[in-house]
Amino acid sequence: MSEHGKTPVTVLGLGAMGTALVEALLAAGHPVTAWNRTASRAEGVAAKGAAVASTVSEALAANEIVIACLLDYDSVHEVLDPAAAGLAGRQLINLTNGTPGQAREMSFWAEELGAEYLDGGIMAVPPMIGTPASFIFYSGSGGVLARARMALDTFGGVNYLGADPGLAPLYDLALLSGMYGNFIGVIQAYTLVGSAGVKASELAPVLRGWMEAMLSSFLDRAAEQIDSGDYGTGVVSNIAMQAAAFPNLTKAASEQGVSAELLAPLQSLMDRRVAAGHGAEDLVGVIEILKK
Repeated sequence: MSEHGKTPVTVLGLGAMGTALVEALLAAGHPVTAWNRTASRAEGVAAKGAAVASTVSEALAANEIVIACLLDYDSVHEVLDPAAAGLAGRQLINLTNGTPGQAREMSFWAEELGAEYLDGGIMAVPPMIGTPASFIFYSGSGGVLARARMALDTFGGVNYLGADPGLAPLYDLALLSGMYGNFIGVIQAYTLVGSAGVKASELAPVLRGWMEAMLSSFLDRAAEQIDSGDYGTGVVSNIAMQAAAFPNLTKAASEQGVSAELLAPLQSLMDRRVAAGHGAEDLVGVIEILKK
């Protein structure tokens, strides 16, 4: 602890997200030592009170709690491998986006070097850090979480998923999958009406209301069906009907001179599910194809 009772932290990486993390820590009164491959990127946080390390080894030596926020897991290894001896006795918190397998591999690697490891998935963009809208999934060492909790609370909500370091990136990527699935639908919708000269801003209010209504009813119902394995109870629009009507989406796009490549894969999944004898079930049943 610092003389003010605030946890001192080292942060490796000063991209947009790393900088936001440092600024949140500084604003809350935590002493911060920062390092970045391009030293000039540290000038902004230095002006706000961060100490700047000239080498990774110096940054690791400064504090027991070390947060890495870099481009990818390969970058984390590129930065830490040459200074690996300095990880002994450190609590390494990796907030770099990656896969469950990468997180488990890095946890094993860090522990072999005498460090404790906590992985994290940031569910926010940089301007959201430190606001009520920001939250982060964590998994791995509960001890690291406990010791770093005061500092981690400055970033946003803390969601601890358990000891398996792969769970945080799994949840992270699951939420991003849902987000991108929605985004591609929105992009397709705007492209379709745009082909007729309609501004996206004209469609936006109607599209927002429609999507909010559809998602609010779909999310929980789909979760219940998937958990139970029962896709045939309470079906409102069965998959056979949806598969028969879906070609109109791609035909309309073609008529308007718009590509339907964002939507095309779903047609194949629905057709396969119907052909397998599940036409009376809900659309959610396509998950059985995805699991295979």
